[in-house]
Amino acid sequence: MKKSVIFILFGLFLLPAITSAHGPTRQKVVKEIEINAEPDKVWGIISDFCSIKNWLPPVTECESDGTNNPDIIRTLTLENGEKLREQLLKHKPEKMMYQYMIDEANVKAVPVSSYGSSISVKSNESGGSIITWKSGFYRGYMNNNPPPELNDEAAVNAISAIYDAGLATIKKLAEQ
Repeated sequence: MKKSVIFILFGLFLLPAITSAHGPTRQKVVKEIEINAEPDKVWGIISDFCSIKNWLPPVTECESDGTNNPDIIRTLTLENGEKLREQLLKHKPEKMMYQYMIDEANVKAVPVSSYGSSISVKSNESGGSIITWKSGFYRGYMNNNPPPELNDEAAVNAISAIYDAGLATIKKLAEQ
């Protein structure tokens, strides 16, 4: 009986701690853009894993081994001097898509953690293309009560702005 009372009391004190100790929730961003160019042309702009330096404005430099083999690492240098390391997970030219992840988080570069993404090109009904760029990630601060620059909203806003800038540049390049 004494053990039961202790167990019940322990549960009463522990339950509020468990329910208030939730961590961050996974966030998602999905962006699409229609482009008035054939899918092969659009894929040609983005297909090389390190071509990102040509179409994503904050990226000033990309270093990799020059291949598109799964598991290669690209190191991106951003305008603010910060660096990001990303790993290619899948590269499927026949499907015009690839998947990658940030393998070393740098919240000064992008306020996210556990970031995984894919980008793909498909044809649309008018003979043009649709690019879909999507990701799942957590905010940059994994504990409760994040500072404003590392909360969910900051993470979603940062990824959305990156995607919007990249897709607009791809569209401009492809439609020239």
